[in-house]
Amino acid sequence: MASHRRPKQPSRARVTVLTTAAAAAVVLSANAANAAPSEKLSKDEVKAKVDKLYEEAEQATEKLDGAKDKQQKLQKEISTIQDNVARGQEDLNKLRDSLGSLATAQYRSGGIDPSVQLFLSSDPDDYLDKASTLDQLSSQQVEALKKIQDKQRELAQERAEATDKLKDLSATRTELAKQKKAVQSKLADAQKLLNTLTAKEKAALDAEQAQAASRASSRVDLGNTGSASGRAAAAFAAAQSVIGSPYVYGASGPSSFDCSGLTSWAYAQAGVTIPRTSEAQANAGTRIYSQSDLKVGDLIIFYGDYHHVGLYAGNGQVLHAPHTGAVVRYEAMSDMTFEFGVRI
Repeated sequence: MASHRRPKQPSRARVTVLTTAAAAAVVLSANAANAAPSEKLSKDEVKAKVDKLYEEAEQATEKLDGAKDKQQKLQKEISTIQDNVARGQEDLNKLRDSLGSLATAQYRSGGIDPSVQLFLSSDPDDYLDKASTLDQLSSQQVEALKKIQDKQRELAQERAEATDKLKDLSATRTELAKQKKAVQSKLADAQKLLNTLTAKEKAALDAEQAQAASRASSRVDLGNTGSASGRAAAAFAAAQSVIGSPYVYGASGPSSFDCSGLTSWAYAQAGVTIPRTSEAQANAGTRIYSQSDLKVGDLIIFYGDYHHVGLYAGNGQVLHAPHTGAVVRYEAMSDMTFEFGVRI
């Protein structure tokens, strides 16, 4: 006989959930249909946002440069310590061989001195304390044992120092990766914004930037170059020779630069070594807070966190590597926040 059971009805809770979900779907659909499309940013709005992203990218770039610089120094220090440890171990082995020769000679002449036997078969670290009570210890053996003990302590200290620096190096590499990712993220965001511009808008933006650079170049007054030091004048001349070179984050020449890469490279051509980052360069010489006292070739530090640097070009102009997408060029100092100059 066929069953005439009624089909099971959905529970009230399930009906409520389904009904709510359906209602939400209808609301979302209606909102999506009625929502106005996002407005396209104007060329000037895009430029303002991109400039901000470039500034943030440069902040990260300077931190990246600092981490790179620290990594290189740590690697050199670790290499030096490791070389010292290797040489120290060789010296220690020679000292031990020398003491072993003394023991061999004693054995051949009638047996190993108890004091030497103690050293060879036990912990040498506390040997001298124990050996001081043994009259049989010769002055030659005392001297050899002291050298061994001193060398062991020296090696232990150097190995501990190397271990600490290796930990520091690991942390620095982590920071390096973090800052590199931050730079790349900011630059990617800037490129996405630039991609929203039409070809005509991009051309107009490029033309505006070219005109600004041309105006800055025409205002450059090199009349006070002679009053600058020979090193500053030489550094400025070096920077002039690479005008038009592209900005590349982390680059320090000779064909591409970031801001502090340009200034450190320029001074290197003048035979002067200055720190790699803009923050460190801010402390590399005498600070000059009045723009009227600046001389061509002086470093100019911009922004409160010192994340940008250039070379004074006279008449309120700076020669610098601005940001990604730009080239080494002249620009009005008034376009940025001046902090102070630095005379090397």
